[in-house]
Amino acid sequence: MKIKPVVTDHVQTKHTSFEVDLRLEYNVTFISGDSGTGKSALYSFMEEYAAENKNMRCFNYLDLNKKTYKGSIKQSKGKLFVIDNADILLDDNMRSYIAFDSKNQYIIIGRNPTGLQLTADEIYELKSEQTENITKMSITK
Repeated sequence: MKIKPVVTDHVQTKHTSFEVDLRLEYNVTFISGDSGTGKSALYSFMEEYAAENKNMRCFNYLDLNKKTYKGSIKQSKGKLFVIDNADILLDDNMRSYIAFDSKNQYIIIGRNPTGLQLTADEIYELKSEQTENITKMSITK
């Protein structure tokens, strides 16, 4: 469902020799890619960024909070949620909830967008470019 971003349309952060620059066009941004493309690295950079940003929350299947993430999402308003390994973490009910949630925004990292009711415009691949000594991470359709 194409809903404009409700929290932010741009996330930018730096970590050592990595620069993350994500332009977000929709409320749900699904990031896909093959193994080894940097999706888990992206998540860890976003998790570090979230430590300084009170409007951001990160979840993955390894979190101790994974049992409470559903309640956290449903009780929140105005948050940007970053969800890694969504294929493992998100069940059908949560995918449906996220698809219609207009109070929060989502960056979802996984391989299977089924149940999120996304169009092809809302599914991105992670792109990494090496420039001098910096690896720039962005997303592309």
